[in-house]
Amino acid sequence: MEATLPPALSAQLAIERRLDTLAHNLANLRTVGFRSEEVKFDELIKPGNGFGADPVSMASEGTSFLSTKNGELTQTGNPLDMAVAGDAYFGFQGPNGVVYTRDGRMRVNQAGTVETLTGYPLVDAGGAQIQIDPNGGALTIARDGMITQGGRQLGAVGLFTIPQTAKLTRFDTSGVIPDQGAQPALDFSQVGVMQGFVEGSNVNPVLEMTRLIELQRAFESAANLVQSNERSMSDAIQTLGSNK
Repeated sequence: MEATLPPALSAQLAIERRLDTLAHNLANLRTVGFRSEEVKFDELIKPGNGFGADPVSMASEGTSFLSTKNGELTQTGNPLDMAVAGDAYFGFQGPNGVVYTRDGRMRVNQAGTVETLTGYPLVDAGGAQIQIDPNGGALTIARDGMITQGGRQLGAVGLFTIPQTAKLTRFDTSGVIPDQGAQPALDFSQVGVMQGFVEGSNVNPVLEMTRLIELQRAFESAANLVQSNERSMSDAIQTLGSNK
């Protein structure tokens, strides 16, 4: 009877962690540039005791990672809104170095620095801040990120590619920090800047709700198994005690 308890408890812990990530994903369904969090679980096998006991299979605590699939694009017509076409990221100067994001909503401060809506300076491919004339009129941003204002080229928005093997750590809601160095994008046939668009969250609400329902049922099944084990143990103790 006790052999059923560890697998059931490990399943509950794993399901609880996955439920937390699903709830966080659904809460950011409309967050621009948001990357959903997924969890990868491994099976842990506890060997038998050598006296005929079968091995016991348990779930690991799980390893979380951020999904890199793209979200849906929406045209806004705002010249300071940008979206990334392809597998690349914008970069901005964070508190401890460059942070990468798919949220391309920008603004220009009084000094002419192009920055995110949270006040972090956007950077070019070399990591330098981008300066424009705040009173110089409309901007045009080409696919390669080149910014033109009043017929003059003022610099280029940097696009960066992150290795597929990199582990991403979340910064704020839409920023990511990789554990491997990002590289400036040089080939704009596969990636590029789309002016006047924004990219939404990559959370699939129908899929996430389906997963949520399935996990809630699985959690209830594991809880029922634990309760059944406790009742069996209690009955066994009472039976053995009455036979003394």
